[in-house]
Amino acid sequence: QVQLVESGGGLVQPGGSLRLSCAASGIIFSIYAMDWYRQSPGNQRELVATITNTGYTNYADSVKGRFTISRDNAKRTVYLQMNNLKPEDTAVYYCKAHQPSPRIPDYWGQGTQVTVSS
Repeated sequence: QVQLVESGGGLVQPGGSLRLSCAASGIIFSIYAMDWYRQSPGNQRELVATITNTGYTNYADSVKGRFTISRDNAKRTVYLQMNNLKPEDTAVYYCKAHQPSPRIPDYWGQGTQVTVSS
């Protein structure tokens, strides 16, 4: 059974930092690309950051220079370090495991709430 479990969300003031974690089980973690998405009320889920199985990273323009995605294959975990948080970063953050082939399903976590407010 595949499980992706996010943690690390919470309430933080503007300008603060949080580190999200997503622990995977039931998949060969090292061969999957990993993504962080977020969704706020009334908005579509948007891709925030991606890290491939080879370590290539890509970010949404809105978070470039503030967020860093990383992975630890030994711990089967992907991280999202979020610095200089803004109120517009408030959302539920989800991790996703995917491979390029459409024949291989994507796997999603249950999400973790991040609230940026004073």
